Amino acid sequence: MDLKEYIRSIKDYPKKGILFRDITTLIKNEKAFANSIDQIIERSKKFKLDKIAAIESRGFVFASAVSYLLKKPFILLRKKNKLPADTHSVDFKLEYGTATIEVHKDSINENDSVLIIDDLIATGGTAEAAADLVEISKGKVAGFIFVINLFDLGGNKKLIEKGYKTESLIEFPGH
Repeated sequence: MDLKEYIRSIKDYPKKGILFRDITTLIKNEKAFANSIDQIIERSKKFKLDKIAAIESRGFVFASAVSYLLKKPFILLRKKNKLPADTHSVDFKLEYGTATIEVHKDSINENDSVLIIDDLIATGGTAEAAADLVEISKGKVAGFIFVINLFDLGGNKKLIEKGYKTESLIEFPGH
């Protein structure tokens, strides 16, 4: 199945000059969504992992299903002030602004191997912040799996250069 056929491209969203790759058209199709989860499960076999983490919010859609099927704990990496208990926080730059993500301090134990799943990698700021959260928590980043890699924006390359393993189901240019 060619998952690219199920991705909608929206010009100038969330701001002028951005070509947004929308996964809602993929997840609303039961066969395409199931295929994407099956592909993530298959690719996750390349990693030694204890837990699965996902980046808010679209990463939750994929990672929760994978976590359930692999019978692994699911860790939420959320936007600032969305988690009720004590957190670690990391500020980072997006291609269209800045943000902060957090994780509960008790979510990741020392030496836990954490696979990070998200819908898309662009410039890599969010993914790097997610890795920082795992490492601040004294865990280890097993690797990353993305549904979409916007290959010409350099985020995936940046992660690889930092020594992280990455997998992507499909690739698009970023603009």
